[in-house]
Amino acid sequence: MHRHAKIDERLAQIPVFQGLNKKDLRLISSLATRLDKPAGTILTKEGEQGYEFIIVLEGEVEVRQGGHVIAKRGAGEWFGEIALLDDRPRTATIVATTPVAIEVIGRREFTTLLDDFPEIRQALMAAMAQRLADIDGDR
Repeated sequence: MHRHAKIDERLAQIPVFQGLNKKDLRLISSLATRLDKPAGTILTKEGEQGYEFIIVLEGEVEVRQGGHVIAKRGAGEWFGEIALLDDRPRTATIVATTPVAIEVIGRREFTTLLDDFPEIRQALMAAMAQRLADIDGDR
């Protein structure tokens, strides 16, 4: 199976991309770069500028704030949208707790994605609002 076809299948299972047709999923997968990282890899650092949106295809990551684990995420989940949508530093450090396969979409490609798919922008904005509310609730 072609690399993009596999990615398209996985993207179709992610709630924010559900309902998109194969052509749209192919466009999204063409914007992304797949990376395989070992357990222990720091994928983002709290307080640093964010330049990419990351989708977990395989494996698990921990979300840490102030050195404390606040969440665990796995296949089909994403992170990095807050820094890109709200133009703010990373709100958390993300560490791979297992080997991970991720799709990385850079800032420019992320902007293209949101411009081409307003429904994805809306879904990500809603997710961002919930995540920020969760952060504020923990303080």
